[in-house]
Amino acid sequence: MFVDQVRLEVEGGVGGSGADAFRRESGVPRGGPSGGDGGDGGSVILEVDPQLSTLRDYRYSSSYRAPRGQHGEGSNKTGRSGEDLVLRVPPGTQVRDVETGEFLGELLTEGQRMVVARGGRGGRGNARFATATRQAPRNWEPGAEGEHRTVELTLKLLADVGLVGEPNAGKSTLLATISAARPRVADYPFTTLVPNLGVVELSDFRSFVMADIPGIIEGAHEGKGLGHRFLRHIERTRALALLVALDDPEPQATYQRLRTELAQYSEELASRPHCLVFTKADLLPPDEDVPPVEAPDAWGVYRISAVARQGLDELLEGFWARIQEVRAREDVDAADVHAPPPRELGPGAGESADRVGPDRAQEGDAAEEEDWWSRVDEEL
Repeated sequence: MFVDQVRLEVEGGVGGSGADAFRRESGVPRGGPSGGDGGDGGSVILEVDPQLSTLRDYRYSSSYRAPRGQHGEGSNKTGRSGEDLVLRVPPGTQVRDVETGEFLGELLTEGQRMVVARGGRGGRGNARFATATRQAPRNWEPGAEGEHRTVELTLKLLADVGLVGEPNAGKSTLLATISAARPRVADYPFTTLVPNLGVVELSDFRSFVMADIPGIIEGAHEGKGLGHRFLRHIERTRALALLVALDDPEPQATYQRLRTELAQYSEELASRPHCLVFTKADLLPPDEDVPPVEAPDAWGVYRISAVARQGLDELLEGFWARIQEVRAREDVDAADVHAPPPRELGPGAGESADRVGPDRAQEGDAAEEEDWWSRVDEEL
């Protein structure tokens, strides 16, 4: 079962209370207060596990509380802190606070962590309250409550290329042919009910990830069909492939419909680099041309047959070249963001320090010497 959105009620552990104790030991007169502090409560932490691809583990268990901290003890013994409760999530998980609507962040890379509910702080024991004028305090603090909140986890799959097309356009067949993924393939519409990911391996140890989502029909951006729910899984892709079957009676209209649905769902998604892929080329004679489709924004037009393995090498190399271009732009943008701002050069900034320093020092010495002689003349 593919689950890409859940709500969790999380609560940090309660901190342990401080102890109220006095030292009683043979040979130690006036031992004084010895109540230790309570331990801190555990926190609820989300951690990325690349082995996961769904949020299914949280479908039937939605409430999580971290262990509490232990109470302090005599002899200045601090209570044991509660262990953190680590919940593992797949890469591409976004976290949002349900009550406030605040976007808390997203988890993308392996091992990345996010604290969603902090544990309560342990209370202080009476040894903490001893002063010079109050040497036998009976004060102690209870442990603080842990943070409590309801969070919504939304999964957006991480892929380099996203396959977009109407039902029965050949998306699942293409993914099953060029990768080890085994999506459901049949000769009726809406065979694909959940997104599928596949790793495409090329020569020279090159590889990229491809995502297949359910078919998009007209009105998908409004929730019709299955496309609206799963369109978010291609928002992170670097390139899109719009698939149109060669047995489609109106390929131009189909292409425009796909572009319109993407734009109405997200302008950013519609502006993503895309190519036009004609599928099921085995249904046409080899010498017959593909139907004329105006796609001025597409970076390439391909004709393939996943069943007959026709045109796949050219298509995959085109995907790889486009992915590399997008990655290069991302690296440049990241470098620009982290580059330090240019320094403004003030007057004399172009002069060397060795030259400016002595000149100014000599001018200052001459002015001071002239001022001293003027005071001597006045006194005389």
